[in-house]
Amino acid sequence: MKHLQVAVGIIRNNRQQIFLAQRPATSHMANMWEFPGGKIEPGETPAEALARELREETGIEVTNATPYDVVDHTYSDLRVTLHFFIIDGWNGEPWGREGQPSRWVSQHELVPDEFPPANAEIVRQLKAEKS
Repeated sequence: MKHLQVAVGIIRNNRQQIFLAQRPATSHMANMWEFPGGKIEPGETPAEALARELREETGIEVTNATPYDVVDHTYSDLRVTLHFFIIDGWNGEPWGREGQPSRWVSQHELVPDEFPPANAEIVRQLKAEKS
């Protein structure tokens, strides 16, 4: 079974809103909402992959990333290990550089069912956090 290592950025502004992007219609878990990020390439650390992926996908330069959690999830055809980071410092304004729809959502209004199953527990944790 294929095993992917993925770096994921939970981009959170000072109003406790989180930046989300929609997965392409042609991708695994099509049209679901996600925290931006992507595959960790050979020789990259999760933090390096995170900075590269967020630059490519959202146009921001990360200035502060704090490790949040690591989640291992197995789908029927794929195993993923997700390295989540809270991003609370960056330069630029995030947007869907690859043409993907994007939006800001209040942290406490996140909906677990709108995300791929591998993200559900993280979404629940974020919703439960005190501001």
